[in-house]
Amino acid sequence: MDIRLAAADSEIAACYPVMRELRPHLAADDFLVRVRRQEQAGYRLVFVQQPDGVVAVAGFRLCENLAWGRFLYVDDLVTLPAHRSRGHGANLLSWLREYAAKAGCAQMHLDSGMQRKDAHRYYAREGLSATGLHFAEKMADAEHASS
Repeated sequence: MDIRLAAADSEIAACYPVMRELRPHLAADDFLVRVRRQEQAGYRLVFVQQPDGVVAVAGFRLCENLAWGRFLYVDDLVTLPAHRSRGHGANLLSWLREYAAKAGCAQMHLDSGMQRKDAHRYYAREGLSATGLHFAEKMADAEHASS
């Protein structure tokens, strides 16, 4: 299994069809620009490459806060539906754990939408624990500033 960080524009663009499964609101022509902008704040894409293309993607960043110290935060984790249950997600999580350990992180975190019950069961099987609830509030004016 070929897992690597997306560095070239072509590699990032190749991740879009997979990411669209998780983030359908993202437009193809805006994806590269948004990823590059987020990279300035530490965001990275890692992907699983198969002979027929990219089949799984994770977006992540290294962070530090008072609650958890240094940690790896998984923003996005998705596998194409036709390629699920083949170990791609587990392999990405393993890669992320190793990356976090090498970067001196004490923990790995991710949030998952309340409606994603299948994902919650999957994360539990992979050894992740549900440790809290995430609360959010949309800011009317800020909604347009993020695109």
